[in-house]
Amino acid sequence: MTDKNKIGGIIQTYLKYDPKKFPSPTQPPPDFVSPLMNQMLAYGSMRELTEEELARAVRLDPSQFQNLGPSIDMIKAMLEERRRKILETYETRTVKEEAKRLFKKQAKKTGEISEPYRTRVKRAVDEQQLYDLERIYWAINDDTSKEVRSIINLMQRLAEKYQVDELAANYFFTGDESMTVAKAIEIKEELEQIDELLKQLEEARETAQIGIIDMEQLGEFMDKDTMHSLEEMQRMIENYIKEAAERQGLNKENGRFQLTPQAYRVFQGKLLARIFSQLKSSKTGRHSADVSGEGAVELQSTKPYEFGDTVAHMDIPQSFVNAMLRDGTQLPLRLKPDDIEIHRTRNNPKCATVVIMDMSGSMRYDGQYINVKRMALAMEGLIRSEYPGDYLNFIEMYTFAKVKRPGEIIDLMPKNVTIFDSFVQLKVDMSDENVSEHMVHQHFTNIQHALQQARRLLATQDTPNRQIMLITDGLPTAHFDDSILYMLYPPHRVTEEATMREGMVCAQEGITINMFLVPSWSQSEEDIRFAYRLCEATKGRVFFTSGGDLDRFVVWDYVNKKREILG
Repeated sequence: MTDKNKIGGIIQTYLKYDPKKFPSPTQPPPDFVSPLMNQMLAYGSMRELTEEELARAVRLDPSQFQNLGPSIDMIKAMLEERRRKILETYETRTVKEEAKRLFKKQAKKTGEISEPYRTRVKRAVDEQQLYDLERIYWAINDDTSKEVRSIINLMQRLAEKYQVDELAANYFFTGDESMTVAKAIEIKEELEQIDELLKQLEEARETAQIGIIDMEQLGEFMDKDTMHSLEEMQRMIENYIKEAAERQGLNKENGRFQLTPQAYRVFQGKLLARIFSQLKSSKTGRHSADVSGEGAVELQSTKPYEFGDTVAHMDIPQSFVNAMLRDGTQLPLRLKPDDIEIHRTRNNPKCATVVIMDMSGSMRYDGQYINVKRMALAMEGLIRSEYPGDYLNFIEMYTFAKVKRPGEIIDLMPKNVTIFDSFVQLKVDMSDENVSEHMVHQHFTNIQHALQQARRLLATQDTPNRQIMLITDGLPTAHFDDSILYMLYPPHRVTEEATMREGMVCAQEGITINMFLVPSWSQSEEDIRFAYRLCEATKGRVFFTSGGDLDRFVVWDYVNKKREILG
C-alpha cells in the first residue's frame, strides 16, 4: 500500500525462543491422525492433507510454546495501535457526499441510452442496484458501444459508493481530515487487512497454529527483524508437527501426508478409548470373565477325570504319579480312570458378526455415512485387540451388496442419486450378459441382498453365536427375485416382503439381526415399524441412534453380547 508506514518497535526481544522449551520428544504429542482420518472418512481416499492443511487441522497446546503468547500479543498491540491512529485521523462524512455526487454525475450521462434499456437503467439508478446494472450490461452484449461504456462507468461509481458507505458503517472515525474516494477505498482495504490479521493472530495464540497467519500480508506492517523472528518460530513449530506426525504413522510423500497401517491403529485406539471412557464402571469391568469348560487354553488347576472329558487335556505326569502311588513301582504301570487328572480349561466362546453398512444415496444426509465408517473402524479395532478369535466381516449395501475388507472401508462413499422422479418402478435382469452393475442406478437400498450375502458368510462359521448388525436409515427400496433386480420407490410392499423372507431364513439358521436405525430426512413411522418387524422375526433388537453415537451403540452392544454369552 502507498504511504503506509512500517510499524516498528523493539518486538524481537519478546520473540526470542529457546529450543529446549519446545515440547519434549517424549511428551505425548497432539492428535495428528484424527484430522486426517476424519478428512478421509468424509471424502474417501481421493486426496491427502498437505502440510499446511495438517497444520490448520491439528490443535496444539499453546502452553507448550512459552514465548508464542507474548510475541503474538505484542504484534496485536502494534496492529491495534495502527488501526486506532487511522480512525483518529480521518472523517467519512465528506467522502460519502463526494461518492454520492460522482455517482449521480455519471448517472446523468446515461440519458443517451436507447429503449428498452433506458427505463431499466433509470430504475437501477433510482434503487442503486448494482446487480441490475450488470444484467443490463450482459443483455446489451456489445463492449464496443457507447451505451456499454457508459454503464460500465456507472457500475464503477456505484461500486465505489458501496465501499465508502461500508467503510463508514463498519468503522467509527473520530478525526477531521477528509479523504478522496480512492483514499477511502485504500483505507478500507488496510483496515480490513488489519482486522483479518488480528483474527489470525488470536486464533494462532489459542492453537499455536502460526501457519494460519498470512506472513506476506503481515510483512506489509512489520519490519524485517520482527518477521524473521516470527518465521523462525513458525519453522520450529512446523518441524515439530512433521516429526510428531511421522511418529504417529503419517507418511509424507510428494508434499502430502498419507496414512500408514500404524496410523489406522492409532485412530482405532482413540475411537475405542473415547467409547469406553463413557462406559459406566461396573463389577464386571470392561473385559469379559473367563468360563470354565472344554477349551483350547489349559489352566494350572486340574480335576479328576469324568466321563466325557477328552484325554487331549490329560495331565500325564500327575496321572502316572497317581498310578504309582496306588500300585507302587510295579511294572508295567496300569492307569485306571481314578488315576487320570484332567487340566481345567478356559473357554472363550466365539462370536461371528457381519456388519451391513448402508451406502445408499440417502446416507449423505447429515454425513451419516461418516458415522457408519467410523463405527466400522471401531468394531474392527475392538475385535482385533480384545476378541481376536471372533469372526467379523463387512458388507457395503446400496442397490447391490458387496463384501468389503477392513482396508476398503475408508474408500466407501454414498452413491450419487441419479433418479429424481417421485415415483420409480424399474426392473432389470442381471443374468443378461449385456447388463453390468455399472449400468444400473446405484443409490437404492437393497437390504434383502445384503442379508443374503451376510447369511452366506455366517453359514461357514462353526459357532452358534452368529449375528448381523444392520446399519441403515429406513425402508428397503430394492430386492432380487432370482436374477431379476427390482428398484421401487416409494418403498413397495413387494420389496418389504422379499426382505422379510430373507430375514426369516436367517432366523431359521439361528442368525440374529440387530438393526441400528440412523436418522434421515425421509424417515417415517413406517420405517420404524419395518425395523421392529424384521428384528422381532430373528429375536433381535432395534437401536435408535443420533448418528454421532453410532460407534458407541454398536461397540457397547457387541461387548454386552459377549458378556451374556460368557456369563
